[in-house]
Amino acid sequence: MPELPEVETVRRTLAPIVGAKLASVRTSGLLLRMGSEIPEPALRALVGERIEALRRIGKYLLLDVSGPTGILVHLGMTGWLRIFPAAEPQPAHTHLVLGLDRKRELRYSDARRFGQISTYQRADERSHPALKVLGPDPLDASVDGAKLLYDNARRRNVTLKALVLDQGVIAGMGNIYASEALWISKLRPSTRSSKLSAKAADSLWQAIRQVLDHAITHGGTTLRDFVDAAGSSGEHADYLHVYGREDEPCARCKAKIRRTVQQGRSTYFCATCQPG
Repeated sequence: MPELPEVETVRRTLAPIVGAKLASVRTSGLLLRMGSEIPEPALRALVGERIEALRRIGKYLLLDVSGPTGILVHLGMTGWLRIFPAAEPQPAHTHLVLGLDRKRELRYSDARRFGQISTYQRADERSHPALKVLGPDPLDASVDGAKLLYDNARRRNVTLKALVLDQGVIAGMGNIYASEALWISKLRPSTRSSKLSAKAADSLWQAIRQVLDHAITHGGTTLRDFVDAAGSSGEHADYLHVYGREDEPCARCKAKIRRTVQQGRSTYFCATCQPG
């Protein structure tokens, strides 16, 4: 699933459509995540307006248009947004096409249909059901992340990985970068959050920021489907320390990387230099 760095990469590579006029809307008519509909009438009401800005909250992409209503996109498991010449054939599994000026189209494709297309009120986007439950964005410099992690860790007794993946605590963290951040901070993913010290919380927060910034620098991580708005794959898979590297030597201590399953998802760690 595209995580924060991948969505941020899409946001940045969509820069050519800022200022574009929305000329038309087409949908596949198929349902997306949990049976949700693409709100075609609400999107058609935006025809004639211009895309003024592209923002991101966690894993959600926000397209601000010139009116009071914006377009919310979640890529789900296999979704992508790309800019195409209008004359180019439409790819399979395309569920939304926004016609733009200069004979361009913004197309949303999603083979598994786990994504989401919705609208929000620009002055009050956090009231949207998908956004109001999210915690702070980890790239927000105003957030005291160490305190955020420590306070949440003391209030519950979950694993550190579950804490980091909780979207109500940190918006946008996902499976890949949780494993990476815990390795950088030398914390065992299975350690109970109630054992997290203030010093370790600060180390973990710095690791989260570090791994996200590094992944964005390399265009995100492409393991299978992810491409940015120009169709390019991310290169950060070449820089992963533990994720997907079971039985390979740890970059720090040369012990073998282990894999376990937590909450139905693979977790990678080094038992030697992530003792607890």
